[in-house]
Amino acid sequence: MSWLERYVRPKIKALVGAKPEVPDNLWHKCDNCGQMIFHRDLVANHHVCQHCNHHMRLPVDQRLEMLFDDGKFERAELPTTLIDPLKFRDRKRYSDRLKEAQAKLDSKVAHKDAIIVAHGKMDGRPVVIAAFDFSFMGGSMGIAVGEGIVTAARLAVFQQAPLIIIPATGGARMQEGILSLMQMPRTVIAVQEVKEAGLPFFVLLTHPTTGGVSASFAMLGDIHIAEPGAVIGFAGRRVIEQTVKETLPDGFQTAEYLLEHGMVDIVAPRTKVRPTIIRLISLLTGGKESGAAAVPTGESVTGEDLDIPESGETDENAAKTS
Repeated sequence: MSWLERYVRPKIKALVGAKPEVPDNLWHKCDNCGQMIFHRDLVANHHVCQHCNHHMRLPVDQRLEMLFDDGKFERAELPTTLIDPLKFRDRKRYSDRLKEAQAKLDSKVAHKDAIIVAHGKMDGRPVVIAAFDFSFMGGSMGIAVGEGIVTAARLAVFQQAPLIIIPATGGARMQEGILSLMQMPRTVIAVQEVKEAGLPFFVLLTHPTTGGVSASFAMLGDIHIAEPGAVIGFAGRRVIEQTVKETLPDGFQTAEYLLEHGMVDIVAPRTKVRPTIIRLISLLTGGKESGAAAVPTGESVTGEDLDIPESGETDENAAKTS
């Protein structure tokens, strides 16, 4: 080693200082167009690509903050459930998979499973929201998620508030077997209690909404809102094609395809979801606390009646119209 490397270089490094570490999450690549997006721009635009309008997966805590007034809400305490009722094991123990999933959660809203139940206000009205977290084992529905839906429904009835469920899931959780499938009828009964109480029940379909969730409460809403490009269905495209022995059309199972075929009521960009839901609540509750015109009894509500802001309007204008 030369005297330059031994004596001079260390002194220069000490004077200049260590090179600051650059976080590896400053830039994000769009899954659709491949463009790089600065993380602050991505967060400000609610994880929607500014280049191609592709709706990326939105962290559950940011979604709740986006919907509630001033981003403020309270968590509902969920019942304690059995951790591993079947003592299931494949390559790993199911209990170990749960611990790994909990350790990987990157959210300001701490939770122990794939659902968060929160309550707060939207445009001054009380609402209850049950939001799935896809990062937790693909948002799969097991006993804990079923209990979350039941808790949200009962809380909505108790508070006389609309119920909003936001699924993002691959379906039932295979590690809980028949117990996970039992959550399908349980959640159906839970949302029926909300309807019998005369309260609105909305479903915000996000990417993806599949399997046992789409075959139960997710398709029983009074009004179904979907984000652009969201895949919604029961079985996957490849499974269906192999079963029916036919090639399915382009865009099959996307939100736009389901809207065209009457399975979804509204496809709303993420920035317009909040004013859309506020307008729907106002219409379905007869304009209580907001001065909005009541919907005449016996008349149906169409998309034109909602007066949803056009995509060219600003969020401030959208809030004013709501």
